Amino acid sequence: MARYRGPKAKIARKFREPIFGPSKALEKKNYPPGQHGNSRRRGKKSEYAMQLAEKQKAKYTYGILEKQFALTFDRAARKKGITGENLLKFLEARLDNTVFRMGIAPTRRSARQLVGHKHIRVNGVLTNIPSYQVKPGDIIEVREKSKSLELITDSTAAGRSFSWLEFDKTTLKGTFLNYPERTDIPENIKEQLIVELYSK
Repeated sequence: MARYRGPKAKIARKFREPIFGPSKALEKKNYPPGQHGNSRRRGKKSEYAMQLAEKQKAKYTYGILEKQFALTFDRAARKKGITGENLLKFLEARLDNTVFRMGIAPTRRSARQLVGHKHIRVNGVLTNIPSYQVKPGDIIEVREKSKSLELITDSTAAGRSFSWLEFDKTTLKGTFLNYPERTDIPENIKEQLIVELYSK
């Protein structure tokens, strides 16, 4: 399955960012993992290394593998506008990410699982493809039988709000209003470095 299954804290420390959510390990050890810990001398990163790291960060953040990421980038490059911003917009429009952003699931991993286990409907149709591209106007909802799931009730109680989404906690139904603007996407990803990497 297209997702990282290893230690989450290790990846968070690698990029020095809570990619998979709040991390106590990152707070205690805010330096990259490795045998010699923080005492290890680390040379200056090359331009290529920084570009590659940014791409890896984006892949881990959205939980996708290289082939799918490359296909999404290719689609973003063909669309009018700024390629890097288009890439992030398409990643944000994935069904699993949309379920996460609406607050139906606490993490992207759990959102992916909800979609894969057929708990989510798109425009009234059960959809179990996490990479499904949601379009403006699409209605995303939790199927009737799944509305009492503890994971969903706990997550929606916490609440989450984004300008490009509309969500009703009582009916567990929301609408993807439009693609988000770059300034609205909270992820700390330098998309221009990814564009430079692929343009080599």
